[in-house]
Amino acid sequence: MSQPCHSWLKSLREYKYTVWKTEDMNKTERLFDLNSKTVSFSSKVIYCEEEDGNYAVVLDKTAFFPNEGGQACDTGKLCGQEVKDVCEKDGIIYHKVSAPIAVGTDADGEIDFAVRFRKMQNHTGEHIISGLIYTHFGYNNVGFHLGADYMTADFDGEMSEEDVRKIERLANEAVFACRKIRAYYPSSEELNKLEYRSKLDIQDGVRIVEIEGVDKCACCAPHVDNTGEVGLIKILDYIRYKGGIRMHIRCGYDALESFCAQYEQVRKISMAISSKQSEVADGVEKLLLDMGSLRGKISELKRKIQDYKLASLENTESSIILFEDEADMLAIRNFVNSAVEKTDRLCGVFAGNDADGYKYIIASNTVDMKSVSKRINDALGSKGGGSAQMIQGSCDRSRREIEDFLKNCNLL
Repeated sequence: MSQPCHSWLKSLREYKYTVWKTEDMNKTERLFDLNSKTVSFSSKVIYCEEEDGNYAVVLDKTAFFPNEGGQACDTGKLCGQEVKDVCEKDGIIYHKVSAPIAVGTDADGEIDFAVRFRKMQNHTGEHIISGLIYTHFGYNNVGFHLGADYMTADFDGEMSEEDVRKIERLANEAVFACRKIRAYYPSSEELNKLEYRSKLDIQDGVRIVEIEGVDKCACCAPHVDNTGEVGLIKILDYIRYKGGIRMHIRCGYDALESFCAQYEQVRKISMAISSKQSEVADGVEKLLLDMGSLRGKISELKRKIQDYKLASLENTESSIILFEDEADMLAIRNFVNSAVEKTDRLCGVFAGNDADGYKYIIASNTVDMKSVSKRINDALGSKGGGSAQMIQGSCDRSRREIEDFLKNCNLL
């Protein structure tokens, strides 16, 4: 979507609303209410106006569900044009397209049903979970967002891991039971007798989505016809959020895609560590322990190597400058702190290579290292600084360039 509806419609003048309402522009027939599986439809253009370089089109009937209730709008085509956005304002549904469509035109629309169906699977799955959480724990759904590749639901109470998995199991049992789903507009009398979930206090035009034996909820969005069409419900993860819990959920095709992606990762890890797929967690844990032990041994070996290098150094009036392949800066700092006592000039280590650049630590008991740092930064384009006794930094020059600089500047 190029931009949300409140942005591309906010510039509409007040008089336009008056004209539209007098012409009954807010009476667009909502085909998605009548049949959530409507793919194509024919309608008549009753309004078209340029807005911010695009065109807002109003139809006498539409199957395009607008951005509403935390769910992104449908995608598809209208008169062969891509529908960039669909939104509702003051009861009027606007379709955002690139080129104008003349008022009175017979307009053919087509919904991207693969996208619509995934949203229906996810939204119905969220209703099942929300209904079960309300029944078993009394928590309300206080936030919902269904985007292109994720869905979240917020609840006003905390749950344990055991609670979450219980709800997930019950939700999938409801799916496998293929329970009927009914979407309808009850009369005022019927509504007053109904017990249903709703985030808003609405009295008129309330649409109820009822999942047999599971949930009744006020909702404006399209849903599948029975729970079996949801396919699978998976609560991927959850976090504490504003005194309650936020769940990340995927249903149907999206749940299958998540499983396939995660399975592929597990398969690759299993092959890499030569472990059964059912035992990869234990295998990775053992690998991490082994790596920690090896890192300790490597650090000890590096310390011994530095000790050997330090022992091999003789006291000198010249600078001691070494080049190392690896940048263990803690070991290098310890080495420089000790080796600086063996020189009347500079003691420094440049760690790295010509391709990736070098990190350095240089110290002296006789030279002001702040002045040296400025000279290095100016000449080698390095980044660094420090105290009068020690400096630290990095540069991307070659070893030859570094050695030539130190020699020409009489720092060796």
